[in-house]
Amino acid sequence: MKTCIIEPVTAFALQTDAIAPDKSISHRSAMFAMLSEGTSYIENFLRAEDTMNTLDIVKHLGATVRDDGTTITITSHGIKESDTVLDCGNSGTGMRLFCGLLASAQGHFILTGDEYLRRRPMKRVTQPLREIGARVDGRHYGNLAPLCIRGASLKAFDYTSTIASAQVKSAMILAALSADGVCTYREPELSRDHTERMLQGMGANLHVNGLITTIEPLKKLLSPLDIRIPADPSSAFFFAVAAAIVPNSKVLIQGVTFNKTRIEAFRIVEKMGAIITYTLKEDKYEPIGDIHVAYAPLHAVVVEENIAWLIDELPALSIAFACAKGTSVVKNAEELRVKESDRIHTVVGNLKACGIEVDEYEDGYCVTGGVLQRAKVKSFGDHRIAMSFIIAGLRCGMEVEDIACINTSFPNFFELLSAITGEQYAN
Repeated sequence: MKTCIIEPVTAFALQTDAIAPDKSISHRSAMFAMLSEGTSYIENFLRAEDTMNTLDIVKHLGATVRDDGTTITITSHGIKESDTVLDCGNSGTGMRLFCGLLASAQGHFILTGDEYLRRRPMKRVTQPLREIGARVDGRHYGNLAPLCIRGASLKAFDYTSTIASAQVKSAMILAALSADGVCTYREPELSRDHTERMLQGMGANLHVNGLITTIEPLKKLLSPLDIRIPADPSSAFFFAVAAAIVPNSKVLIQGVTFNKTRIEAFRIVEKMGAIITYTLKEDKYEPIGDIHVAYAPLHAVVVEENIAWLIDELPALSIAFACAKGTSVVKNAEELRVKESDRIHTVVGNLKACGIEVDEYEDGYCVTGGVLQRAKVKSFGDHRIAMSFIIAGLRCGMEVEDIACINTSFPNFFELLSAITGEQYAN
């Protein structure tokens, strides 16, 4: 089990265009290329374990994939039955979206993943897919992987989701593209909208009106993608937090998507007192630009809205809470309990180990800012827990166990960390 020991630092300044490419968009670009006619060109694809697993699955489904180190090209020949089990690794996004993509494909498909993914709930996707005719099954009545899918004819639907989940929404949108009529998807609050943006850009007849998405079945294959993946704001946010908690520090992060469903965590830290500016540079599939973050004393905040926009950043945001004056509160965040770890429980336990006063609730927690103390904490196999507490170590020193999981989303995390600390790390 690999461990990272990090020492506290004084003021730093970091400028980087090397934040890991966006994980969500990388997954989708590989999958959506399967729905197109011709060759898709994808620059700056995230070469991390989760997304490379998705790319391997696309190959097993019959696409021709080439990678020259700069651009990945994907030529679809229609979805073919795979002769092997499709391994999603640690990616819930991969598994849930492939359920929607494969629900109507001719053939039999088996989706599996690592020990952590095989514990994560899949019924939120498999159940609504079954209701429209999909033949999907798995352990615990289709709730746990491995999942088995046999392509079937799908019925048009008018579905109201009880949770704001981009993964559920995306799976249902992908299924709707092959349904026998116009479909409607409703969500309680707006979740990330990369799927809608990208499919619209490829020519899908998909219309968004507030919280209601209407999808017409495909009458022809979509136009291929020609996309450069922006930097991942949820990865960039770790270094934003670093600048926000280390006095007199600053960071300039270049080429990040400004999609409003992805930068809510930056808005929260700005509300807490950090000095943040945004410079828009382009806007094609996604608005993209540079974010500058500078230290200022932080104060507590209540976070209870737009939780679906914060679900990946809340562990890192909790480190900012621990360094702020006052008591910060997170509410309506039950979804944290079904991520790569139970992030409510893991955040609370690790912060307590660092000497911070924390109370745990079913749907969140409250953190009373204080003095972070050096501690030995576990990642629980969750990349975002691991990176969050490594960043905390920049303030107080930290020992974080089981850091190999970081490679699932941010393979050059330690290179950027070294630019701050001057130390070399083995991951």
